Amino acid sequence: MMTEDLLKTYLNSLRLDLNLFKDAIKEVSEDIIKEGYSAFPIFIAHQAEVKLGEVILDREELGINFTIQASTLEEFVSRNIIKPGNADRFKDAFKDPAKFCCIFLVTEYGGQFVFVPFEITEASSPE
Repeated sequence: MMTEDLLKTYLNSLRLDLNLFKDAIKEVSEDIIKEGYSAFPIFIAHQAEVKLGEVILDREELGINFTIQASTLEEFVSRNIIKPGNADRFKDAFKDPAKFCCIFLVTEYGGQFVFVPFEITEASSPE
């Protein structure tokens, strides 16, 4: 289980990557919605291999902390990462995708959903 301090360390590291690439991630999010793939885009941030979604930012190629992959709520449900019975609850908790990026942060301690504002400042913190 990840401690709150360790989570903050991961999130601060992730924030650096998101500050560099927030426009690209937001564009992918908008495309997922506009093209009708999903109203619930999810981005997976990880440092080890994850077989979920499509790679949009490769940490090794770009020299960043995390690889970012694009996915959707529907893929998470079909892969049973989110149980079908919990999909409505997830939708209710989902923040406005025009303002927030839904990140599934994967570490050696497991995965955790966080919502990060696209307009990231030093004072902004994921929720």
